[in-house]
Amino acid sequence: MTHIPASTALSRFRVLDLSRVRAGPTCVKQLADFGADVIKIESPPSVDANEGMGGPREGPDFQNLHRNKRAMTLNLKLPEGREVFARLAKNADVVVENYRPDVKYRLGVDYESLKAINPRIILASISGFGQDGPYVARPGFDQIAQGMSGLMSVTGRPGEGPMRTGAAIADVSAGLYAALGILTALLEREASGQGQWVQSSLLMAGIALLDFQAARYLMDGEVPPQVGNDHPTSMPTSAYTTSDGYINIGASGGAMWKRLCPAVGRADLLERAEFENGADRAKNRKALNAELNAALSARTSEEWIAILNAAGVPCGPIYSMDQVFADPQVQHIHAAAKVKHPALGEIRLVNQAVGLSRTPATMASATPEIGQHTDEILAEAGYSGAEIANLRNGQVI
Repeated sequence: MTHIPASTALSRFRVLDLSRVRAGPTCVKQLADFGADVIKIESPPSVDANEGMGGPREGPDFQNLHRNKRAMTLNLKLPEGREVFARLAKNADVVVENYRPDVKYRLGVDYESLKAINPRIILASISGFGQDGPYVARPGFDQIAQGMSGLMSVTGRPGEGPMRTGAAIADVSAGLYAALGILTALLEREASGQGQWVQSSLLMAGIALLDFQAARYLMDGEVPPQVGNDHPTSMPTSAYTTSDGYINIGASGGAMWKRLCPAVGRADLLERAEFENGADRAKNRKALNAELNAALSARTSEEWIAILNAAGVPCGPIYSMDQVFADPQVQHIHAAAKVKHPALGEIRLVNQAVGLSRTPATMASATPEIGQHTDEILAEAGYSGAEIANLRNGQVI
């Protein structure tokens, strides 16, 4: 079979995917979903000491990250394997890797080596802490980056210690920033004709995600504390108690505040001096939340959501995962997409988050088996059947 692009948007590009675990595959998934010919290159079984780090191949995590790709095996530790990779790189547009920074040089997949083969190639490197500097040799993992970036210091309730977010937010964002960098480099190449080295790291991604929290420190020297479910600066924005659970309300700003109070039967709060303006409401958040929780406990979550939406106050339920995918709006935006897997049958995966009106992403194919397209890809690169057999006999593939 030849490559079946998931979209025509990026179908003219070929990507060599050397990435593993989550950050790199997240990056490459963005390209594969929009039709890039992604070739997932893995070591033959028992060659890589880190084999299996991405979880079981037929498990939900692996299937979600590696759809819409082709797969081949190649032993880059052997000179013959590096020769094969060099031939593939000659006609590729992008290489993505998330090895430790030093590994790419040993394998000959560093930018200068690739540039000598193909001056138009773009190398994307995703690391824990960057490609150089005092922490370059440290292994990087999502939770480590969450802690070092400051994310854990602002997550959780006051006085209860640092708290990680419930998703691999540093991994995922590092991958998304890398994908953005690749697309930027591809656009720039149209003018210059030259490739370049794109770099992202879990540490920088975590810091970038802090956004206004980090800016509060950089501009004003303010170290933001943990505030639980409250918004750090704009109140009342928090999770509030109803008669049967919790709802989120986001009523920052004077206009929202004036709509919220009468909607919950507490117009008198508008006259309270301690809640007069946004700074006062943030300063007196404990007392404010107590008043609102008392008022909101009179009705169910469903009732309040209807009342507050009618009043133009942003609000919403707090779902468990099963409730998320049962929600009619979530179903309407097709947050889950189906794909047929040869062994698992029809499965559902998390859909591409970006919509394009004319060349949308699709689920064209499920995650391939290891080495499923090796012979096909090598034949496209000009290898004969006999040469492919020799590579297999030499354990290069």
